[in-house]
Amino acid sequence: MNRKKLQKLTDTLAKNCKHFNKFEVNCLIKLFYSLVGAVERQGLVIGLDRNAFRNILHVTFGMTDDMIMDRVFRGFDKDNDGCVNVLEWIHGLSLFLRGSLEEKMKYCFEVFDLNGDGFISKEEMFHMLKNSLLKQPSEEDPDEGIKDLVEITLKKMDHDHDGKLSFADYELAVREETLLLEAFGPCLPDPKSQMEFEAQVFKDPNEFNDM
Repeated sequence: MNRKKLQKLTDTLAKNCKHFNKFEVNCLIKLFYSLVGAVERQGLVIGLDRNAFRNILHVTFGMTDDMIMDRVFRGFDKDNDGCVNVLEWIHGLSLFLRGSLEEKMKYCFEVFDLNGDGFISKEEMFHMLKNSLLKQPSEEDPDEGIKDLVEITLKKMDHDHDGKLSFADYELAVREETLLLEAFGPCLPDPKSQMEFEAQVFKDPNEFNDM
């Protein structure tokens, strides 16, 4: 991508991005194209497909849960075309790395609401917890333990006692206890990998002044 094009793209994206400044947007665009391989293939969507994206989540942010990584990919891939384009990359990372509590709650809830019906059901909780908890070989029936955990979680978070979590339930619970934000699996970067990522990507602002 030539300098002019890059600058134009940076300007456009920086305008609509509330958590990154122009320099940071520029760094993230460059990173995006280096990850994609910077090939502008005619007529093909330029972007990170599911595997490339999951690889980044795994290597850079230490995520290991397949189901959660898949959901995070879907959260980034707003137009559901099977790959994350540069716009989705910047907007996704803006929330992923620096979103407000409100934005993160909405994002996590969407990740956990597997069938997209606006509720996190007992079945969905069970699936995610079963997936993200390490299997203890000593346990007779690990499923029983997970069912108990689902009941405990519901007791704590299901304010209107309808046996499932609406966004309102989830929001109330998280505002009371922020640790519940990722109650059903780690779908945000931990502070350490976030800091390392930013330190690595956002370096040398002087280089930006040459543009």
